[in-house]
Amino acid sequence: MPPPAGRRSGINRKEQLGLFAGYLAVAIAIVLGCALLIISLIRPEAFAGLRNMASDLASPVGAIGGESRVRSRGFFEDIAGYYHAGQRNADLQNEVEVARIRLAEAEALKVENRRLKAALGMSEGNLKPVATGRLIGSTSASARRFAYLSVGSADGVRNGMPIVSPMGLVGRVLEVGSGSARVLLLTDSESMVPVRRATDNVVAFAEGRSDGSLRLRLINLGINPLKKGDVFVTSGAGGMFRPGIAVAVATEITRDGAIGRVLSNPAATDAVIVEPVWQPAAVEAMNTAPAPPVVGTD
Repeated sequence: MPPPAGRRSGINRKEQLGLFAGYLAVAIAIVLGCALLIISLIRPEAFAGLRNMASDLASPVGAIGGESRVRSRGFFEDIAGYYHAGQRNADLQNEVEVARIRLAEAEALKVENRRLKAALGMSEGNLKPVATGRLIGSTSASARRFAYLSVGSADGVRNGMPIVSPMGLVGRVLEVGSGSARVLLLTDSESMVPVRRATDNVVAFAEGRSDGSLRLRLINLGINPLKKGDVFVTSGAGGMFRPGIAVAVATEITRDGAIGRVLSNPAATDAVIVEPVWQPAAVEAMNTAPAPPVVGTD
């Protein structure tokens, strides 16, 4: 036979008791909550102990959470600090490199000023210089020894004029252009300069050897009085070079003189002075003098 239709849930006593218990628990909770609310409003200090107890129970958990937050924040701060420190280190290295370059430039400028001052100091005597220029090239591989000067006839430069650096004699003008000149260096095989030892009147000729050195050939032969380290200067003989310009220092003693090292190395020379010929009349007289007759043999 089929079950009756429209059966209600309240018929089951067990379900009725469960529903009643739920309602009763909700009512008790509402009444208890209202009572606690009224007590907290009338006497707030009544629950201070409970609050402190709850705070004490929750404090370890909060401490652990706070420590984890601090550690995590410190970890990320360490990573950020490491990144920024690396970037800062790279910036500092770049600044150091720039400062080193600026220091090198300042040192080069200081050396350049020293050279120019030394070159200008050479003109403080009675002999007024013709021009100040620079050696802009040289023939280092050729058997002939020439250099090129940055001033020419437009600056008053003429053939035969001495070229002097702060270290001494460089050579003499051989050919002149409008804005440049060619210089015959002391070490050229065609160069010959009258010199004397700086400490006395021992005279000699400084002849170029085409290998960067000079042959100091004594005029008066006999016992060789020279020794290593002797400094030779121009003697003024011939009238082309003024007396007292440093030329060479003896490095090796030979039978008739010495081998000398040029004091004013063209490779290390920058600023130079073009001086006028010391005694133009004497040089002119020497150039126009008739050649000695050639004595023949029958």
